[in-house]
Amino acid sequence: MQRKLKNVLMTISFIFILGFSFPFSVFAEEAAPALDTGDTTWLLVSAALVLFMFIPGLALFYGGLVSQRNILSTMMHSLSSLAIVSIVWVLWGYSFAFGPGDNGIFGGFGFFGFNQVGQTVKDGLTIPHFIFAIYQGLFAAITTALISGGVAERIRFHVWILFSALWVTLIYAPMAHWAWGGGWLSKLGGLDFAGGTVVHILSGISALVAAIVVGKRKGFPNKTLPPHNLVFFFIGGMCLWFGWFGFNAGSALASGGLASLAFATTHIAGCAGAIVWLLMEWKLRQKPTLVGGVTGVIAGLVAITPAAGYVSVLSSLVIGGAASIVCYWALNVLKAKFKYDDSLDVFGIHGIGGIWGAIATGIFCSKEVNPAGADGLLHGNPMQVLIQLADVLVAIALASVGTYMILKVIGLFTPLRVTEDQEITGLDISLHGEYAYNTFESGSSEMHGVSFSMTELDNHVSAQTNLKGV
Repeated sequence: MQRKLKNVLMTISFIFILGFSFPFSVFAEEAAPALDTGDTTWLLVSAALVLFMFIPGLALFYGGLVSQRNILSTMMHSLSSLAIVSIVWVLWGYSFAFGPGDNGIFGGFGFFGFNQVGQTVKDGLTIPHFIFAIYQGLFAAITTALISGGVAERIRFHVWILFSALWVTLIYAPMAHWAWGGGWLSKLGGLDFAGGTVVHILSGISALVAAIVVGKRKGFPNKTLPPHNLVFFFIGGMCLWFGWFGFNAGSALASGGLASLAFATTHIAGCAGAIVWLLMEWKLRQKPTLVGGVTGVIAGLVAITPAAGYVSVLSSLVIGGAASIVCYWALNVLKAKFKYDDSLDVFGIHGIGGIWGAIATGIFCSKEVNPAGADGLLHGNPMQVLIQLADVLVAIALASVGTYMILKVIGLFTPLRVTEDQEITGLDISLHGEYAYNTFESGSSEMHGVSFSMTELDNHVSAQTNLKGV
């Protein structure tokens, strides 16, 4: 009896010791990821890169493409979008897009005023919630600013202010929630790594609708002024290319292999876009141009954006090169046929390039490249192309109907465009009371000792006008 009792006590002791030494975490839920300083650093850098591609990148890019009478007003569109959208994002935009609501349609009110957004780790990530929220806010701001290229040189500034606040609330935030915030499109399996539908299709379609609703510029298409400063345009374009690495590689939301993949695919797509555009110009116009080369870069970067983290580097070469072909067609055939006045060709580059990029994602994506993605058409899954097409159609419908309604409502209270006199004078002086170069005196433009009358400038039409675009 005593021996049996001794054996029982030894058994209990053994189980007790074994139990305390066993890692109970095996049975527990997986612990939440801890904050990673490397990932946090990369996201801080990526956010700064996106800000740089916006200001001064986009501002210089757009500013160089318009006439010298409208450069400041065009830059003001970028500056005001950054300021307004950032405030809206903090107050309610981020909550609508990424709030904790789980109905698949609307993020809810849980993050109003950045409530519950702090220094602690964002759910499922290894970065502080603050930097994730601000990073996404910069996406919202630059997407809104892109639309201004469709109505440059004629929209009233206070109309642009109202439009920016309403558009990011009613168009961008819902689409961001559907695609990125756990909404219904993401549940269908749609892939958009860094903004093919959310950024480029939304902005491109909205710019086209806005251009049609606001109306054509005076004298379009025969007497519009050529780009006034291609050096600004080039510098801005290179700022965009530089910042795009934060846009795409930063969308990995961590430093590491996936960010490296997105970095590589982004660069190669931009290079392929430039080469193909220049070759087309060389063949069709006998002269490759700087405007064409930079436009090709942007077309390639737009197209790779939704695919950057889901396709191979070789696939990105095809995606970027093909983007130049479809965008060149949009700028030189489609626009000429329908005669819409999309001033800086936002639709031709972002809209058409974004549509191609979203579809191409469904063609080239591979789980071998990114297990979190999906296999596409070339990897045995044609259904992914149909899913991508559904995303495209949703983005087109939301942007077109939403933008039209917003502008029509604003138009009930105030004219959308400047007066004819203001347009002739230029928006810099008529709306903002400033000259970019302090050159306009008594109705003339004086630059480096050479004087041009306004009539002479109006009658000077450049063949490069049809090559403008972001």
